[in-house]
Parts: sequence; structure tokens; C-alpha cells
Amino acid sequence: MATFTKNHLSGSTDGKGIKVVQTATAGTTIHTGPTNTAHFHEVWLYAVNSSASSVKLTIEWGEATAPDGNIESTIPAESGLYLIVPGLPLQGNATALVVKAFAATANVIIIHGYVNEIA
Repeated sequence: MATFTKNHLSGSTDGKGIKVVQTATAGTTIHTGPTNTAHFHEVWLYAVNSSASSVKLTIEWGEATAPDGNIESTIPAESGLYLIVPGLPLQGNATALVVKAFAATANVIIIHGYVNEIA
């Protein structure tokens, strides 16, 4: 039987939001997936845009190759928590897959979220 463990994003300090500093690839590290191929991380990400203008956000999902690994969203101005990744899985890989983010404007997008570790 599988076990589920809820945890903060590996790029977070004590579960706090992660400021997206990068404006191009390779982005700010949000989360690093497992290295055990029998494990999965179910990733939930939410964005907050603190600026007065909408900002384009790109999530590099396990790789930086556009468009294969990219999820693009425009985050509305001062929108509160905006769902950007609804529990997508990352399977363990000998070389861990990394989720990164970059935005059209630096330092205004904060990523919050959590990971369900499935073993």
C-alpha cells in the first residue's frame, strides 16, 4: 500500500513562499523531485503577484526545453493565491527532475505550495 507524506517545496525555507528572481531560463529552483524511481511527488503550486500589473510566469517542469517542459501562465495583478500547478506528478529519476520558474518581471511573483510524497 502506498504512503503519502505532505511536505513543503524543497526550494522553500520552512514552507515559506519562494520569490521568483529569474527573468529567463534557467529559472529559480522551486522543487527537486525524488531520485528513487519507485517514488512520486505530487506537486501543487500557487502564485502571488504583488505588482500592480499582470506578469507572465513560466514554470520549467522537470526540464528547461521549451515548449516540452514549460507551463506558461499570466498571473493577474494583486490576485492572491492563483493555482498554477494542480497536483501534477514528478516520477523519481536517477537524476532528479527539477521544477524552476522565471517571470517577465523579477521579484514580484511568490510561489507557494506543497508536495505529496508518494512511496
